[in-house]
Amino acid sequence: MKILLLEDDLILSDILTHHLRESGFEVIHVEDGESALECATESKFDLMLLDINVPKKSGLEVVKTLREYNNTTPAIIITAYHDTSHMKNGFESGCDDYIKKPFDLEELDLRIKNIQKRFSIESEDEIKLDIDTTLVSTKNRLVVQGKEYQLANKECEILGYLLAHKKRVVSSDELMQNLWEYESMPSDATIRVYIKNLRNILGKDRIKTIRGSGYYFE
Repeated sequence: MKILLLEDDLILSDILTHHLRESGFEVIHVEDGESALECATESKFDLMLLDINVPKKSGLEVVKTLREYNNTTPAIIITAYHDTSHMKNGFESGCDDYIKKPFDLEELDLRIKNIQKRFSIESEDEIKLDIDTTLVSTKNRLVVQGKEYQLANKECEILGYLLAHKKRVVSSDELMQNLWEYESMPSDATIRVYIKNLRNILGKDRIKTIRGSGYYFE
């Protein structure tokens, strides 16, 4: 699930970004409304978390502008206001839910789950490698520090297999036998090319070569 977070409070944005990524979500964080509007028009998101009081354009203005362009991405407004007039303005602008500061992360989780249910947003098959790295295996997509990389089918399968068996060394023969049909098994050189491509994205130290044995995911 890809989330656009508009929040100019650096402490709160760090907390929310960390929590959401730990929950397996991909998060793009911006600090002003114009940047949020630009991101939302250039990329597809599953959910927007938008604070009202941010520079350049408020979260409400962002939602209202997007709705005028028929962008129906679900939006949860974050606000420090507790009066009903601001809540009314939020819903009239096109937001789908409202959360008032200060709020518990558990409350945010519940509201996100409600949005997923209401809008039938399916959870992708996401595997969290660490706080900054997520593999979306259903889409052959690897996300590293917010940047997306499209993997080849076999690169994705190899990485998924290494992650599923990361407590031990996996040989090239094991990869071949489990990920390829007998008549289409590749050479060791082909396996090395796939591993090299993954290292170029993840960093050289994430997939170790154990000489004479195989590969180990660090």
